[in-house]
Amino acid sequence: MHRCDRLPAALLLGALAVLVTGCAQPALDLAPPRPDRPWQPSTNGQGEIVPRKSASVSASSYVLPANPSLGAVPAAPALDSGHPYTLPELIDIAQSSHPETRIAWNDARNAALAAGIAQSAYLPRVTASVIGGHTSAHGQSTAPGATLDTSATGTGTISAVSLQWLLFDFGQREATVEAAQQLSVASNIAFTAAHQRVIHEVCIAFYALAAAQAHVGTAEQSLRNALDVEAAATERYKRGIGTVIEVNQARQASAQARLAGIRAKGGAQDAYLSLVGAMGISPLTKFKVADVSQRALSGSMLQPVERIVSEALARRPDVLGAYAAQKASAASVRAAEADFRPKVFMSATGSYNTGHLGVSAIPAAGQQPPTFNVSNSRWGSTVLVGISVPLYDGRVRDSVLMQAQANADKAAAALDRVREEAVRQIVAAQNTLETSLAAHDASIALAQAAQTSFDAAFDAYRHGVGSITAATVAQTQLLQAKAASNDAHSAALAAAATLAFATGALGAAPP
Repeated sequence: MHRCDRLPAALLLGALAVLVTGCAQPALDLAPPRPDRPWQPSTNGQGEIVPRKSASVSASSYVLPANPSLGAVPAAPALDSGHPYTLPELIDIAQSSHPETRIAWNDARNAALAAGIAQSAYLPRVTASVIGGHTSAHGQSTAPGATLDTSATGTGTISAVSLQWLLFDFGQREATVEAAQQLSVASNIAFTAAHQRVIHEVCIAFYALAAAQAHVGTAEQSLRNALDVEAAATERYKRGIGTVIEVNQARQASAQARLAGIRAKGGAQDAYLSLVGAMGISPLTKFKVADVSQRALSGSMLQPVERIVSEALARRPDVLGAYAAQKASAASVRAAEADFRPKVFMSATGSYNTGHLGVSAIPAAGQQPPTFNVSNSRWGSTVLVGISVPLYDGRVRDSVLMQAQANADKAAAALDRVREEAVRQIVAAQNTLETSLAAHDASIALAQAAQTSFDAAFDAYRHGVGSITAATVAQTQLLQAKAASNDAHSAALAAAATLAFATGALGAAPP
């Protein structure tokens, strides 16, 4: 071929290189042009921000454009606004609606699919391919007194089927499959743990809402008591046996009671939003909750901590998950050790060549391995059985084995840490429950005494033998005592749920 014949091809390759180089330049024009000025994004017809070259710095606000497709409010579950929902009913709704349970479910499914992918290593790989092409060759032959131009061209197609099968690998695939299956077990345990977390969060939020609603009722009763005191002070003043100071003190107590009621209602609204958030449903959902203020508490909720620790360590999700992870790490060590041993394989190829293509191999493409020993004749087939022995790889396998061993040691240490933390959480939850039950008993006695004191102080003031100060102080102390009793009751219920959660036994609403 003459030099002038190669010139167009060289120009074409040069132009292609310049084009590729230009496309490979860093796309910094997609980023904000300055660090101290707002970014003005580009949007399409639907308001969605699209990756385009940043506009000139003309924006004056850091508020982003609205995407109408994202403004849809999540649909609220179909609930009966007039039905007071019990804790088991709310837990059932949460387990069906909470995004965390769906995320954990999909994680478990992905881990199961990974185990299936690992098992597929036992099966052969069969690939079919069809290629077509054109080949050409040009050259010159010289002899004394003569120059001979030679050229050859060929066009055709090749159809090939290739098979690759790993027959024996000294247990590497078995260890890999076991590791994947143990990780699947760990993901299934994490799925159960996600449901237990949702149950626990709903329980805590439910009992907090119960306490907040009880505060509203207590505040309303306190306001009625304050208004009664105020009416008595006003009546005494009209009869000439009271003073303006007494009336003002009574009015001040009434105003404080109204403020306490407003704050109690605000706290109840916040607690309701916390419950809705724990359930994973729309904050716009409206429903009622059942009253648990009369639920009795018993000392039988307490058990010897030594016994419940042993039972809890055997069933807590985090302990079981850490144990599965440890077994997966040990299997990974065995897989890395097997990589040092030989492998027995079989390879087979069948091909059909039409035309005049002269190739000896089909290159790899995607998941298709390269196909060798393609015959130039019409039909061709090859079957090979061999053994591969790894000799030297720059200590890659040594490093992989050391990583696997380090991960196995880390998993063992993680299991020990999880067990120790589990014991600490169980003992802490047991102590909290014991304290909460004792505080509840004490708060009941305090509320009863405060009620007696207020009744006596109010009756004495109304009959002219007591002071307004004693009546208002008794009314304030009664409000505080009843609020403390409500808090202690809900705290004891929440502590029981937390203890069940710490022991891994929270599979439904606490009994």
